[in-house]
Amino acid sequence: MDAPARKSKLIRGATGDWEVIIGMEVHAQVASRAKLFSGASTEFGGEANTHVSLVDAAMPGMLPVINAECVRQAVRTGLGLNAKINPRSVFDRKNYFYPDLPQGYQISQYKSPIVGEGEVIVDMPDGETVRVGIERLHLEQDAGKSLHEQNPTMSLVDLNRAGVALMEIVSKPDLRSAEEAKAFVAKLRNVLRYLGTCDGDMEKGNLRADINVSVRRPGEPLGTRCEIKNVNSIRFIGQAIEHEARRQIEVIEDGGAIEQETRLFDPAKGETRSMRTKEEAHDYRYFPDPDLLPLELSPALVAELKAHLPELPDAKKARFMRDYALTAYDADVLVAERETAEYFETLLGGSGTAQRRDPKLAANWVINELAGRLNREGKDITAAPVSAAQLGTILDLIGDGTISGKIAKDVFEIVWTEGGDPRVIVEQRGLKQVTDVAALEKLVAAIVAQHPDKVADARTNPKAIGWFVGQVMKASGGKANPQAVNDLLKQKIGI
Repeated sequence: MDAPARKSKLIRGATGDWEVIIGMEVHAQVASRAKLFSGASTEFGGEANTHVSLVDAAMPGMLPVINAECVRQAVRTGLGLNAKINPRSVFDRKNYFYPDLPQGYQISQYKSPIVGEGEVIVDMPDGETVRVGIERLHLEQDAGKSLHEQNPTMSLVDLNRAGVALMEIVSKPDLRSAEEAKAFVAKLRNVLRYLGTCDGDMEKGNLRADINVSVRRPGEPLGTRCEIKNVNSIRFIGQAIEHEARRQIEVIEDGGAIEQETRLFDPAKGETRSMRTKEEAHDYRYFPDPDLLPLELSPALVAELKAHLPELPDAKKARFMRDYALTAYDADVLVAERETAEYFETLLGGSGTAQRRDPKLAANWVINELAGRLNREGKDITAAPVSAAQLGTILDLIGDGTISGKIAKDVFEIVWTEGGDPRVIVEQRGLKQVTDVAALEKLVAAIVAQHPDKVADARTNPKAIGWFVGQVMKASGGKANPQAVNDLLKQKIGI
């Protein structure tokens, strides 16, 4: 039974509300050194046609041989998506002609895929949880690449990608907005990266999506869908859906009808355009590939792969909230990339109840200071100039009162740009927090004496003491211990 419309996701048209229905077909390149049916390299960026075997080039008499690691990667992915692993699957020939498809057909899976129904749980920023059904996952070959700009009179073909293993992951039409679709692809990519089955690099085309979009009045039957092909960025996925939904609503409200067609998204113009209609669509004439036996998986193999799966994002998020008392938001941010979660736990100096450092403080530093700086510089956490050990030392210096939170940010900046041991930096540059009561009393007395009007204000409004704290901190170059200053001020002013 179709789910009820999610009211907050409805689109306002000229004649009332509309609901957008979205299904995704995500193509994920399998993390494997060799192609699906040959031993040729899958390395990205090689000179044209250097990673091509006789099988990939479809030379006469060359037979495909299944790459067992690609099969294992597909099973791992299915298990990570809580999906049914089919013990028997069949490879089919999908027949169509394209210049960069040397065989004249693609080896894919049709009626009997390796993975059946599963589910991805997506937590939205507004607190809503969206459950996206997975229809199937099947293995197939990628095609090569046609190059049209390198010669004025002809197109060139690079077969380096031809035969590279892809997992096509097909969702059910459970998505109801561009934001949900973007969050779904981000979550799916995260799961694949945790599993190590696809690197999710959309710039290299290692993860790309076909998007099926239709619109309807809430509660009415599904409308005619259009498919937007080969979108290779999460931002573009959102833009393509927004434009296509609006386009379809306008067509229907103007009295027209939506044609079932394949469309392309133009990022420069922010719009979709027609590629081919249903009448022009291919009839692929699928039939089982006679060169490949049905693929049969033993229960023991599936059980072994399941036993060695890593901790996945949902389980890690739940553990971070349980063991470290983190908010759902903080846990979400920390588990969004496996490397960030690993950095955080290394920073804690242990896991569970054995951690040495305060989880909330550590989370704040990773999410705000570290991630913020990485984002500004366009760096990945694996390239962070401040290691978990260095940041841990900075947190220890805050914890034992050697430096204040403000000075800690200065130390972080020095470590980021120059490197070094934070303890040595604090010692050599005289950054230690001033806790000498006699020295602080002099500062407090001088500032209180200079501002009798502010003193009177603070006596009637104790919150005004914050102004004095700021002045003392400024006068001490940020080195005064804020708590000690606070206590001394209260004594001096008489609060």
